[in-house]
Amino acid sequence: MPRVSRSGTAASSIAYFKRMLQLPQMDFEFALWQMLYLVISPRRVYRNIFYHKQTKNQWARDDPAFVVLLLLFISVTAVAYGIAYKLGVLGTLNLILFMGFVDFLLVGAVVATIVWFFTNNMLIQQQIHSAEQAVEWAYCFDVHCNAFFPVFLITYVLQFFFIPIVTQNGWISLFVGNTLYLVAITYYFYVTHLGYNVLPFLRHPEVFLFPISILGVLYILSLFVWFNVSKKVLNAYFP
Repeated sequence: MPRVSRSGTAASSIAYFKRMLQLPQMDFEFALWQMLYLVISPRRVYRNIFYHKQTKNQWARDDPAFVVLLLLFISVTAVAYGIAYKLGVLGTLNLILFMGFVDFLLVGAVVATIVWFFTNNMLIQQQIHSAEQAVEWAYCFDVHCNAFFPVFLITYVLQFFFIPIVTQNGWISLFVGNTLYLVAITYYFYVTHLGYNVLPFLRHPEVFLFPISILGVLYILSLFVWFNVSKKVLNAYFP
């Protein structure tokens, strides 16, 4: 097993989040390019990350522009939900904070930490005559952010326009609502797989595709038992 420095990981993560305050130094145009290709051709994004490794000697982004833009988009979407559900100013502000800092950042940090530990202890394939390799925590967080973006587009943005449909009690509501989440979560695991597949020192990165089979079974089961995922989520957010 590789030795993973927790202190080094923490220091680099703190430095990364500090750079989020340095807006003029961020490349927002490149971040938008990445967002576009995460939707139409995610493999191209990870090919670019491979080149980034050659020039910066790290897999993770050193520019937090992607995260800052995504937080901005999440905030705008939260405002739209706040207006639609008449939450008022304070309610909308609470929603912005929850969606941005809990749904995205906090959950992302937890997921990144779990996957970071898992990959470094279970998937590392060390070569005898090469330097010891390890997956960076910041890269795990990057992969989560990349995978979260399509989820955001489908379950935050697209779902917003389907609110009149998915909140009903009929079959169409059930099918549309559950299909939105099926596509979103499937895309999440697919983009996650691509992120770890590009690392040449990992073995069996296809393990990140395995949950998709379970997801398919749960999707079919949810239709039979009339469990509307989209409606349940919206009711939890807006009781």
